[in-house]
Amino acid sequence: FPSQARAGIISTVEVLKVMEAFVNEPNYTVWSDLSCNLGILSTLLSHTEFYEEILVFVRDVFSPIGERLGWDPKPGEGHLDALLRGLVLGKLGKAGHKATLEEAQRRFKDHVEGKHILSADLRSPVYVTVLKHGDSTTLDTMLKLHKQADMQEEKNRIERVLGAISQPELIQKVLTFALSEEVRPQDTVSVIGGVAGGSKQGRKAAWKFVRDNWEELYNRYQGGFLISRLIKV
Repeated sequence: FPSQARAGIISTVEVLKVMEAFVNEPNYTVWSDLSCNLGILSTLLSHTEFYEEILVFVRDVFSPIGERLGWDPKPGEGHLDALLRGLVLGKLGKAGHKATLEEAQRRFKDHVEGKHILSADLRSPVYVTVLKHGDSTTLDTMLKLHKQADMQEEKNRIERVLGAISQPELIQKVLTFALSEEVRPQDTVSVIGGVAGGSKQGRKAAWKFVRDNWEELYNRYQGGFLISRLIKV
């Protein structure tokens, strides 16, 4: 259905109306699909005057399920509920939902100070939210967490969300970090891809960065699957 809208066969408005009908849907797979398609639409609309309106739409569609799930696990809930919580809170946080942003910032502060360590399933949504609405201090804190991380899984988790940062000079800092020794060569693409998908500014900056550093990137990956993935993102 959304692919038909992207192809111009049916109206995007009709797709958005259908999406609104899923507001009480409890299924993770459905929300994952909605999130993916809204992400594609948001990327397209980021170059138009409708971008702020699509953010309002995201907040309206995702806030009821976000309120039902809350921030903490409920007794007897399954693995998919934890996945859904992370998906929904990340979507709301990126879209600037006030209550989600405030709670993410509070929990991030406690996490950094060691007062209350975030559970693994909440880290990505919290990280992406504070970065999206953060500043140079937020980015420096995140890079410090990356350096201190013992497990590669946590380093990768941080690398994937760094592109959420919004300011042009900080986007450049993330792109430079992508090619640094702090990032494994096979993970560089994830950092650049995160920047490309993070914002309109990030998309342009990432594309320029790839062009400017093409020789190094090409030599690094020698025409393998990572270079094709880099071009796709």
